Amino acid sequence: MIFRQLFEPVSSTYTYLIGCEQTGKAVLVDPVLPAWQRDLEEVRRLGLELAFTVDTHIHADHITSARKLKLEAGSRIAHPAMDQLSCVDHPLQEGQPLTLGGIVLEPIFTPGHTDGHHAYRVGERVLTGDALLIDGCGRTDFQNGDARALYHSVRHKLFALPEDTLVFPGHDYNKRRVSSIAQEKARNPRLGGDRDLEGFIKLMDELDLAYPKFIDYAVPGNRECGVCPPDVPESLDEYCDQIGDSQQG
Repeated sequence: MIFRQLFEPVSSTYTYLIGCEQTGKAVLVDPVLPAWQRDLEEVRRLGLELAFTVDTHIHADHITSARKLKLEAGSRIAHPAMDQLSCVDHPLQEGQPLTLGGIVLEPIFTPGHTDGHHAYRVGERVLTGDALLIDGCGRTDFQNGDARALYHSVRHKLFALPEDTLVFPGHDYNKRRVSSIAQEKARNPRLGGDRDLEGFIKLMDELDLAYPKFIDYAVPGNRECGVCPPDVPESLDEYCDQIGDSQQG
C-alpha cells in the first residue's frame, strides 16, 4: 500500500493519499479545495489513478475538493451516509468497508465534533479526522456537536483499537504528523488518562472558542461536496483561490 500525508497550510489540514500498488487505484481522504492540483499531481506522479475522494465529515474550516476532483479526474465521491448529501456517489457507514484492490477503508462512526463524523481505519493506521487530534480533539459547540458523544467515540471506539495503531489526525497546528492510540490514551490532555465524562463535558463547555471564521461559507459549500459560495469576502479568498483553475484548460 502507498501512503502519503499531505498538508494544506491555510486550514492546517492533513489530506491522506492511499494507493493500491496492484490495481493502481488511489483514494484521497479529506482533500482541500486550494490544494486540489497538488493532490492530483501527486496521485499521477505515483502512477496512480484517483478512484475516490472520501471526507470524514462536513467541514467548517475549509471546503472539500471532492467535486472539483470528480470533474478533473473522474473520481467518485464517498462520504458518510448519515449526512444525506445528494452529491455523494458512494455513501459510507460503519460496518461496510470501502474496498479498492488491496485497500480496505473501514468507517468508524465517531460523532461528537459533528453528528455525522466518521474516522477511517486502514490497516495499522486510523485517520481520525477532527474527532481525535494529537494531544487534543475537535470542538463540540456547532454542527450538532456533543461532548458526551465525542467522549464515547474516542474513549470507547478509537481507544479500543490496538495500542500500536498509528493515529493520523485531520489537523495539526504545531507541525506534528502522527501519534498512536497508546500515546493518546496515556497523555491526551482532554481525553486521555483518567479523564471522566463529566470532567470532559465541563472542559469543553468552558473553552469559550471564537466563532469559526469560515463556517458560514464552508458548511453550505461542503453540503454540495465542494462549492465555494459566490459571496466569500476578499479576506477569505485564500480558501477558494484555485477553484477556477483547471488542468483541462
